[in-house]
Amino acid sequence: MAQQPAPRPDWRDSFFEFEGVTFLNAAGQAPMPRVAARSLTQAMEWKKLPHTLPDSAYFELPDRIRALLARLVGGQPHEFALATGASGGLAAVAAGIDWRPEDEVLIARGEFPAHFCTWGPLSDAGRLRLEMVQPRDRFITADDFIASIGPRTRLVSVSLVRFDDASCLDAARVAEVCHTVGAHLLLDVSQCAGALPMDARALGADFLVCAGYKWLLSPYGTGFFWIREELIEEMRPQPFYWMALDGAAQFHSLSLEELKLQPVARHARRWDSPETASYFNLAAMEASLQFVLEVGPQTVLDHNNRLLEMMIERLPRDRCVLASPRDAARRGPYACVAARAPEKTQALFEKLRAEKIFCALRENALRIAPHLYNTDQDIDRLLLALAT
Repeated sequence: MAQQPAPRPDWRDSFFEFEGVTFLNAAGQAPMPRVAARSLTQAMEWKKLPHTLPDSAYFELPDRIRALLARLVGGQPHEFALATGASGGLAAVAAGIDWRPEDEVLIARGEFPAHFCTWGPLSDAGRLRLEMVQPRDRFITADDFIASIGPRTRLVSVSLVRFDDASCLDAARVAEVCHTVGAHLLLDVSQCAGALPMDARALGADFLVCAGYKWLLSPYGTGFFWIREELIEEMRPQPFYWMALDGAAQFHSLSLEELKLQPVARHARRWDSPETASYFNLAAMEASLQFVLEVGPQTVLDHNNRLLEMMIERLPRDRCVLASPRDAARRGPYACVAARAPEKTQALFEKLRAEKIFCALRENALRIAPHLYNTDQDIDRLLLALAT
């Protein structure tokens, strides 16, 4: 007798009830799981009664998060800095490389604004040249970047999954060409870390930047910066938060008259955001990361792909078009649709909100980003609203 497949775990009870709302915006502001909310409540108790605040919250909690991130996206714990979002990592790279005026930084047309806001001012100041890569087809691809990489290219700064159309970059191919000309690859993984299996080294990345409030299910104001170990000491010295000092973890015995200006050797904590041990954020982030690892990014991706395939197959073609790659292998953990008449997309977005169906409006497309708390019935409800 054939063995029946094990039933899929139902993770919906791990999240709070949405009470009549269909929430399809994990790519915008994902909800915290219940376990993270409980950890946040505990952190608030620490502040209400500071004598209960454990010393471990200052150094051990940040380091536990580094270890969890290493398990999630690859790399080693000491290669991770704790940031308030993706922009912190972008700024660290911008400040850490000794730029020459002829150096080129490549970003894609329509890339998330944080990339332009990092490299644009340096270009305007004449410290480097910012080059915009144009897609030759509908969606940006590795081939578009490869065609633009040349001997002056110093850095490619790009999202692994685009925020506006969900297209997923073949990063390993871009990295290979970057490295042949001595350039670095910076990947923004905000729209996939936690919902797409990945390994930083296998991707060929030199830097990863990430916001924590999306697929990592963590509080707003969290994130990380990963730097390949070999590059840590190559980066130009810059001011760092005092908790990165040698011996800072033993503050009670730290010799303030013999401080070492160099932070811990070959450790990315020199790029930690100030007030690193922000335990309101980090206590919840630790619980969220543990939950994401327990579930597994592949589980999230499989769940989402099943729901998205249902949506795409039944999309009312007389009213809507798919605004993401059709092939799931070329997409991140979400997909975008638009009204067949572009000027009607905004009206569709407002109609969905009126019916308590929440997604995001990005570049005149509806970004549909489910998670484990979403069901077939949520997609049914979305499709009915799109069709009528």
